[in-house]
Amino acid sequence: MKFAFILGVLLVLAPLPTKAGQPAQRQDGRYHNQLALPQDSVFIKLRIGFRLLLLGKPPGTRPDVEIAVQPLSRQQLIEAPDRSLWRLGHSTVLLKLQERFFITDPVFAERASPVQWAGPQRFHQPPLKLEELPPLTAVILSHDHYDHLDEQAIRQLARQAELFLAPIGVGDLLIEWGVPASKVRQLNWWQETQVEGIRFVATPAQHFSGRGLFDSNSTLWASWVILDENLRLFFSGDTGYFDGFKQIGEQYGPFDVTLIETGGYNLEWPNVHMQPEQSLQAHKDLRGRWLLPVHNGTFDLSVHRWHEPFDRILALANDAQVSLSTPQMGERVSLDQPHSGPAWWLPKPVRQPHEAGERIMAMREL
Repeated sequence: MKFAFILGVLLVLAPLPTKAGQPAQRQDGRYHNQLALPQDSVFIKLRIGFRLLLLGKPPGTRPDVEIAVQPLSRQQLIEAPDRSLWRLGHSTVLLKLQERFFITDPVFAERASPVQWAGPQRFHQPPLKLEELPPLTAVILSHDHYDHLDEQAIRQLARQAELFLAPIGVGDLLIEWGVPASKVRQLNWWQETQVEGIRFVATPAQHFSGRGLFDSNSTLWASWVILDENLRLFFSGDTGYFDGFKQIGEQYGPFDVTLIETGGYNLEWPNVHMQPEQSLQAHKDLRGRWLLPVHNGTFDLSVHRWHEPFDRILALANDAQVSLSTPQMGERVSLDQPHSGPAWWLPKPVRQPHEAGERIMAMREL
């Protein structure tokens, strides 16, 4: 009896394989995408980064006015309805499911950089401070890049959070930074685990990893499927467009809300970051109902104007009749009944999203 009980506990706690596809393969100490990327894809990204460092960025990559943020408090979050979502910035999203809190890629640092005196600087402060977060049941991590994995935030959350869900290898970093190994669950692609009755599946993404010059692809990257009874959510992490979206959609869709990266893109690195047109197609492949674009509005990680991702995805969604949610940072979104949200990035007076989309489309036709 005791053996059966212990075995049952282990089966609940351990990542479970699914039948959807093949796990990521590690060869020569490196992880690989489902399809091999051009060998120069990552080097192009690094080359552009060094070029920008030397020459500077064009105007408009940062806002010239203060971005309005809706402030949050711990008590406000605790009293909020279940099945709520709040964007805190970039790819950091707070979820309230089963009256418990979960957070994706928590970045609270002033800069998305290995040092805090240089590198991409925040456009806005988070809607609440790290120490004001409510008790967290789990931290959900997509990969180890600095705009997604904030070491100081992790060190503090090591005391606040019950669990950390991470792709293989990323969890080893967490343990190095002081997170107890008992709190870390590392998953390969298509493996899943359950937390308080909610299923979390690590699904493929097309990207790369590394925090230094010599650790490229030594840890895995992933997207995440979150299944809470009849609610289905998808979080893309960072990714280029690939056939995996269709596979995920077939296995786990349709999704009520997809959180898909739409920002920090460049025509020279299409294999690891999507253009807005591809973000919309990924949402369709996933059979999503509402699209909530992330990876935008907080850091200047490319050369496009800071508001361009919103402009483009809004116009595209309007044209394709796709339901788009663009909440202000700190604004609550009901996951049962999402709303469009204001076009907060446009100059005042703020116009409603469908009106803004019409204006953008009209300008493109000129």
